[in-house]
Amino acid sequence: MTEVVQKKRIATASLAGCFGCHMSILDIDERILELIKVVEFDRSPLNDLKKFTKRCDVGLIEGGCCNEENVHVLQEFRQNCDVLIAVGQCAIMGGLPVMRNSIMHSDDPLKECFDEAYISSPYIQNLNHQIPNDPALPLILDSVYSCVEVVKIDYQIPGCPPNGDMLWSTLTALLNGTPESLPRELIKYD
Repeated sequence: MTEVVQKKRIATASLAGCFGCHMSILDIDERILELIKVVEFDRSPLNDLKKFTKRCDVGLIEGGCCNEENVHVLQEFRQNCDVLIAVGQCAIMGGLPVMRNSIMHSDDPLKECFDEAYISSPYIQNLNHQIPNDPALPLILDSVYSCVEVVKIDYQIPGCPPNGDMLWSTLTALLNGTPESLPRELIKYD
């Protein structure tokens, strides 16, 4: 009689970032076949599931929060994942998107940001000088926030992006119940 292995559930999301951290998940190469033996991906762009189907053991979040949808997704992950991991510099410190925080000095920082992005930039072909305002677009936040500024994060994996080996080491240690075996600098960045 073969023993049925109860697979752990992993969910992933990309917020305000470049999707490079998800590419690093794929960069674990053939080890992904080993991972699939012990995990099942739930809500993730890797399998195109857009909603949680069950509670997850581990949630991996890349990117920071620059709009209300990012905050909602991050809060949803915190509610549905036993362990939540901020993956990469954007999730940990805001990454490149947080640079917009330092250039906004007026009383209306979003107007300044939108003017630069859609009207004043020499690279824009916007003859109508319109700033997108479709109701389907998520509300932009006044600043970009790292994940740790929005919800409790259990572990952080630094890098831009972290390499596949680092993700593999972290995931296997967590799935085996031995995160204490990882070097502190691999999973904490505070």
